Amino acid sequence: MVMAEYSLGLYEKAMPAGIGFPAMLELTARCGFDRLEISIDESDGRLDRLDWEPRQVEALRSLSVGVGVPIRTMCLSGHRRFPMGSHDPQVRVRSIEIMQKAIRFSAHLGVSIIQLAGYDVYYEPGDAQTRAYFAENLAAAVAYAAQHGVVLAFETMETSFMDTVAKSMVYVKQIDSPWLGVYPDIGNLQNAAVVYGSNVMDDIASGAGHLFAAHLKETVPGVYRDLAFGTGHTPYQEAIRALWRQGVRMYTGEFWYNGEDDVADNITRSAQFLRQRIEEAALAA
Repeated sequence: MVMAEYSLGLYEKAMPAGIGFPAMLELTARCGFDRLEISIDESDGRLDRLDWEPRQVEALRSLSVGVGVPIRTMCLSGHRRFPMGSHDPQVRVRSIEIMQKAIRFSAHLGVSIIQLAGYDVYYEPGDAQTRAYFAENLAAAVAYAAQHGVVLAFETMETSFMDTVAKSMVYVKQIDSPWLGVYPDIGNLQNAAVVYGSNVMDDIASGAGHLFAAHLKETVPGVYRDLAFGTGHTPYQEAIRALWRQGVRMYTGEFWYNGEDDVADNITRSAQFLRQRIEEAALAA
């Protein structure tokens, strides 16, 4: 059956911040998702997770095993605040520290894919130097990931630096390692396609053999988050069909908690929406 052939993850930020991992894992299972995607964003609270003692990481791993909800992917967006391409050498040092800690944390917890934010810099202007720093530090990060058996994969973002699979593949080909690939966001890809007058499915094809998972997210031109599934222009079935044909079987629903009273209902509806699109696309692939 199709149901056994893919994994649907829930983005941590779809739930209220601060409810704790026991509640998050329980909601993930109860509302129809298979696994939880942990977020390490630019906030101090989530970055601090990377400094947990081994016993704390092991406790979370044991909890996830006990509940039956694995944590197999990490959305690492903390580099937006501490980018690998920064002009500031102290920021670059911090970016590599975050990367190494995230890899060790993932290896201990059982995370197999770290989704990297596709930014050379975010809060400062980019130029040839920031791109060079980014490439240099990326190479070091991939070597460290290879040592620990953790895959790194670019998220396609909302800025022109890396908003398409094709742009991600420039760095994937440059590094030329099985430990670096792409974890695209199909909503962001659709927004980029509108900007460039291109086609999402052609862009997905440009990453053949290097796509490990995909974010499923709703967007409209110029808007990249906080939209309910089915209210935008993301071409779910066409994009998922293209991904499926490439062998992608890990998908994550990316959406945010925005103060809804019916948290569980919203998550359940999202799971149902996404499963329908995945399974219809898989049958047509």
